Amino acid sequence: MTVDLAALGWRPAFDEAFVPYRDEGFEPARVALEHTHIYRLFAPSGESLARVSGRLRHEAARRVDFPAVGDWVVVEPVPGSEARIHAVLPRFSRFSRRAAGDATEEQIVAANIDVVFLVSGLDGDFNLRRIERYLVVAWESGATPVVILNKADLVEDPEAAIEEVRSSAAGVDVHAVTTKQPETLDVLRGYLGEGRTGALLGSSGVGKSSIVNRLIGQELLRTRDVRAWDSRGRHATTGRQLVLLPGNGVLIDTPGMRELQLWETGEALAGTFSDIEALAADCRFRDCQHRTEPGCAVRAAVDAGEIPTGRLESFYKLGAEQAYQARQQDVRAQIEDKRRNRVLHRAVRDLYKNKGKT
Repeated sequence: MTVDLAALGWRPAFDEAFVPYRDEGFEPARVALEHTHIYRLFAPSGESLARVSGRLRHEAARRVDFPAVGDWVVVEPVPGSEARIHAVLPRFSRFSRRAAGDATEEQIVAANIDVVFLVSGLDGDFNLRRIERYLVVAWESGATPVVILNKADLVEDPEAAIEEVRSSAAGVDVHAVTTKQPETLDVLRGYLGEGRTGALLGSSGVGKSSIVNRLIGQELLRTRDVRAWDSRGRHATTGRQLVLLPGNGVLIDTPGMRELQLWETGEALAGTFSDIEALAADCRFRDCQHRTEPGCAVRAAVDAGEIPTGRLESFYKLGAEQAYQARQQDVRAQIEDKRRNRVLHRAVRDLYKNKGKT
């Protein structure tokens, strides 16, 4: 398979970042699949397997310094063996979550994406609070979020579900689709086009891989049925994978997430809950927590039925999680500063000690 850089999503910013490597015999490539310590790459010359170079591995201080699916990398072809990845070009967007089991480690789910399709199934697993969580992370990613309600054939009134999601997703496009009617998926193509990249994210069983298969016109990705008793899926996609749509952009399919823990979300929480933030301006106290304080405009709106109680509880929960994550990262930063200071002091001490011997 050969494909030109523009179709893969190459843009002027990548071209500029690649300038220092252009005359050294390297070539640009995009990460399509990530295995353990090995990557499948797409490049104008075709597909190849690659490993990171020893220098890149040595200089990588964190997990995010290694390539992720969607990344553009600097590659050295090695005849008769896997290519070597020498650098990762700067990302213009990335969808990240907190790595499982480590409150201070970031895991990149997909890199260099233009649009994030947040897929939810209109079956027994439909969960508005989960969609709000995904929206917080999506807004922070730098990509445009779009909510896709799959399995629309399972409900009598998909428009009612669309309106329910819109009430919690101000400014976000929401569409109901079904893979049993492939023409309903054409709406996704409208967000893509040549050189644009979309990523499909959601929990197991929502139909992400089935959507990809319908869009490319073949059963490329393996799928499995959901459990009948709770509409939960079993992992069919086990790794993130980048696929090319015929003449219409790039899609990244991701494994279903049992849990999406927040990473750095900045102002994204306020953006996701813009209705609550707008009401908060009318609270009596500027530092109102919207719990038991007198004169709280947010609580008044909840009591009047203007804001669902569940939405305010989601705001509390995600806000507390965001604050905890910030504290954990501050602690890690302090530990790293102390470690660097110890190394620096030891180096200075050894320098003066060696001078005294000469």
